[in-house]
Amino acid sequence: MGQLLKLFKLLNADVSPTQIAAGIAMGMVLGFTPLFSLHNILTLFLICLLRINISAVLVSMVVCSGLAYLLDSVFLNIGEGLLHNESLNGTWTAMYQSEIWRLAHFNHTLVLGSVVFSILAFLPCLLISRFIIVKYRERILAWVMKTHLVKAIKASKWFNLAQDAVDLTNAVK
Repeated sequence: MGQLLKLFKLLNADVSPTQIAAGIAMGMVLGFTPLFSLHNILTLFLICLLRINISAVLVSMVVCSGLAYLLDSVFLNIGEGLLHNESLNGTWTAMYQSEIWRLAHFNHTLVLGSVVFSILAFLPCLLISRFIIVKYRERILAWVMKTHLVKAIKASKWFNLAQDAVDLTNAVK
């Protein structure tokens, strides 16, 4: 429930939709693939190097880790299909004889399948997430902010005290 609240707070924050969408897509890669692997070190490096929203990465990673269990059979089928493809045998042999590729564990069907699936799903996830965030901010957030309940909450004494506390905390940072 806490992750869901963080997601709603993030969607309403003054952060670029592209940064949030990139965080969701990178979190998908981290969530779908085995955590302690070479490609995830590269993914974490890219997250730190680029301006990507870390909260979106974390929320997406948690959600996609749960979805990964449902998609394991898909990942296994993709990995098995690639590893048993006769035309790729030379490639797999050459990669396995290289130390860096051996560390990538692409000889495991689940790892290979999840990495390939994540790479193929990255761009659609990025574009769809960005589209949904922009539409959410245009339509749903604008509608919610106009409701009487939100106006009443914003006018309350407690909301103003909480807002002052947040502003004070941000000023200290």
